[in-house]
Amino acid sequence: MPILEMHLMKGRTEEQKCNAAKAVTEALVSSLGVKRESVRILITEHGEHDFFVSGMTMKERSQAQLSAQQSAQQPLNAEGK
Repeated sequence: MPILEMHLMKGRTEEQKCNAAKAVTEALVSSLGVKRESVRILITEHGEHDFFVSGMTMKERSQAQLSAQQSAQQPLNAEGK
């Protein structure tokens, strides 16, 4: 009996989670040859302050990525700065 644990950021709809669970179930049935009824999927949702990448919360990481994108899009002045 395969048991799959998915960790997602909060914000997805029930329909999206159901679609993901169905797709993953089909993939396990197809690739492992298990019965659909034996597949178990646990979905745990995390808030932006509960999930860390490189020591930053997802909120901090998103803000840093946005700042980097905005800096990269700023036009250069006559001195190339």
